[in-house]
Amino acid sequence: MRLLPLFLLACTTLASAGEPATAPDKPGFDAALAQRTGADDYGMRRYVLVILRTGPTPVMEPEARKAMFAGHMANIQRLSKSGQLALAGPFDDAGGDWRGLFLFAVDDIDQARALVATDPVIASGEMVADYHRWYGSAATLLVAGLHETLARKAF
Repeated sequence: MRLLPLFLLACTTLASAGEPATAPDKPGFDAALAQRTGADDYGMRRYVLVILRTGPTPVMEPEARKAMFAGHMANIQRLSKSGQLALAGPFDDAGGDWRGLFLFAVDDIDQARALVATDPVIASGEMVADYHRWYGSAATLLVAGLHETLARKAF
């Protein structure tokens, strides 16, 4: 009778030996933040990077150009507040074809295309977009919130 408990313990140990052990979470891991940002186990997520380039039909009339870029900035703000736009900004390359970028927190290029189509610079032909899948830190989604604490003025 005394051997039965030892036998059962040995069987249980052997049965669980084939199961992979679950590693404990890394110190400092914030499960709620990881879930909020869509982070995978490595703290990363998928994005779509959009490169905005000079388009075929620049808007030259000053008032129309001003209105187009005001709409562009409003669109950026709207997409950022919705949580779909992680980063946006112009390139500081006066002679280059690349004008700016968007980094969208969406699953695929078709979703990014639909969001980009809402921008006046694309609709007017002032700019065209190139799309690239990107795998990067989920913390990138926190930049917009931090930016608000750093900016003295709004566009």
